[in-house]
Amino acid sequence: MDNSKIKRYTVTAALPYTNGPVHIGHLAGVYIPADIYARYLRSNKRDVKFICGSDENGVPITLKAKREGITPQEVVDKYHKIIGDSFKEFGVSFDIYHRTSSQTHHQTASDFFKKLYDKGVFTEEITEQYYDPTAKQFLADRYITGTCPKCGNENAYGDQCENCGSTLNATDLINPKSTLSGDKPILKETKNWFLPLDQYEERLRTYIESHKEWRPNVYGQCQSWLNAGLQPRAMTRDLDWGVRVPLRDAEGKVLYVWFDAPIGYISATKELCNYAKLDVWNPKAEEYYINNYESDKCGWEEYWKSDETKLVHFIGKDNIVFHCIIFPAMLMAHGEYTLADNVPANEFLNLEGQKISTSKNWAVWLNEYLREFEGKQDVLRYVLTATAPETKDNDFTWKDFQARNNNELVAILGNFVNRVVVLTHKYFNGVIPTCMEITAVDQAVIDELADYPGKIAASIENYRFREALAEVMNVARLGNKYLAETEPWKLIKTDEDRVRTILHLSLQIAANVQILIEPFLPFTAEKLMKMLQNGGHDWDDAGSVSLLKRGHQIGEGVLLFEKIEDAEIDFQIEKLNQSKASNAAGSVVATPAKENINFDDFSAMDIRVATIVAAEKVEKTKKLLKLTVNTGIDERTVVSGIAEYYKPEDIVGKQVSMIVNLAPREIKGILSQGMILMAENSEGKLTFVAPVEKFQEGSIIK
Repeated sequence: MDNSKIKRYTVTAALPYTNGPVHIGHLAGVYIPADIYARYLRSNKRDVKFICGSDENGVPITLKAKREGITPQEVVDKYHKIIGDSFKEFGVSFDIYHRTSSQTHHQTASDFFKKLYDKGVFTEEITEQYYDPTAKQFLADRYITGTCPKCGNENAYGDQCENCGSTLNATDLINPKSTLSGDKPILKETKNWFLPLDQYEERLRTYIESHKEWRPNVYGQCQSWLNAGLQPRAMTRDLDWGVRVPLRDAEGKVLYVWFDAPIGYISATKELCNYAKLDVWNPKAEEYYINNYESDKCGWEEYWKSDETKLVHFIGKDNIVFHCIIFPAMLMAHGEYTLADNVPANEFLNLEGQKISTSKNWAVWLNEYLREFEGKQDVLRYVLTATAPETKDNDFTWKDFQARNNNELVAILGNFVNRVVVLTHKYFNGVIPTCMEITAVDQAVIDELADYPGKIAASIENYRFREALAEVMNVARLGNKYLAETEPWKLIKTDEDRVRTILHLSLQIAANVQILIEPFLPFTAEKLMKMLQNGGHDWDDAGSVSLLKRGHQIGEGVLLFEKIEDAEIDFQIEKLNQSKASNAAGSVVATPAKENINFDDFSAMDIRVATIVAAEKVEKTKKLLKLTVNTGIDERTVVSGIAEYYKPEDIVGKQVSMIVNLAPREIKGILSQGMILMAENSEGKLTFVAPVEKFQEGSIIK
């Protein structure tokens, strides 16, 4: 698209299913790159609408509702809030986070379908669809599982194989079975309305081939579909949850989720622009999040029906066919809409060497991360951008997460900013010093700094976000190198004027980092802004060494990042190991319960809070530790088989639960006078059963 003709941007991020929280695979694949792009456009004063919302009409929602024994509406209400709140806390700057259960969406999707119907686009076909005689209903694609005919995965769905990514029809599956009853379904006649994709094949080919600049995975998958020949696809389903088909003879049918979901982008834009026209915010409106609504006086059609609008879809690779083939065909059939200029789909992010699986709980959930790593939103944003699967599948590991935080964010970016701010306060009371004589060394730094905004912008506009972030970090490296080479802390006693120039230019570099890093790490940029007392700049100002004026007072320094310790990472790895153990045991970690005992048997045990005051290894053993324990009653020795999991020096001072009336017994020549209570998982790993807060020794556990 000719950039000179672009007046506005519509940026969409794939609508997440509201049948569970979002995880790091979703973030790396869709939401972080989309947010970087939208924030960058805003920093360039571009007119942009960043659109997303919950996809609440998919079959996975009805499956979740059946499993939990609640209604589909209760499912979507629960997860819409969890997902929306997580996005907001994580700094994803949607202009609106809408939902497809809204009245606006149902009306928009119905109108779109009716427009195509009235134009004679659809073909009515009576076909044989799978039907579950036991459940007495037709089966939507996701109610059917079976063996994928392409890769042999035995748990493929009726619309897609999540193992190989192939898009399927339910009748393609080998040995299909109903997820409702577990029985083999039968074929039964039903009428549905089909979009004749084959009739749009040549127009779609022309459209795709006009975008050879798209990522190879996107362009290649589209060509593969086109070369295989497109087939008509049903746009309605026999289901009772979703957008009702707006026809008299369509009782018990709803719109196919991949027909109504992309229309969700349009309905969300409508909602955004409608509410933007209100003078007063309406707290009773549909649940969603809108930023800057007072200034968004707009007509929604400008963002969807104009040759001067650039439309960009951010998706994962499993959604390529829907956004590049089916949705464009729908828009072509309608005749009034703009087609996407780019669809920068990422590949998949794996976790610790394995494919992320929501069903197996092999995932890092965003809502849990925000709770367990409070205030570290930008650390995850940084790591997921630096390792983004832009051209091939990539792997997230907790050790790499820790290393990138400690060795890059703390040691490079945080270190540079901290040194500059601390030295300015130390030598000049936090006042920007005057820039004196510029040397050749200074000029080289100034010239290099001036090149970075253009390089970073080019990378972002070509959807190379990893590359762009690396260049931003190079700005911080430039600052560190400049300080290391000039050593102002040594010059301060002999050449104060030289120090003034060095710190003046170093502060300008920090101010440039603030502007350039905002699309990637918005919370860090805000901290920098407060430290430098430097607001009101945008992308066009970057590259300058005049962002901070001499005499300007900067704020006190705060640490941008802090080291992440091994214990925090070990905890996360253990969580994953427990999921792995659960899956290996068929989702049953616990061993069967022992035979019942009576209350008197339990009451006979005297369990107390105790504190370990000394610990050492038992010679010639691998598993045993000799512990000296304060029970509140006395101080005694206990031999415990925990040496494989705990070092002696790490557990001194640890409070534990202990049976104090267990008959003493000799172990390896040591008289053990009690037992420390431990929990053991299915892999045999041990952990202490301990009070959650400091408690008095000798307190009775009952």
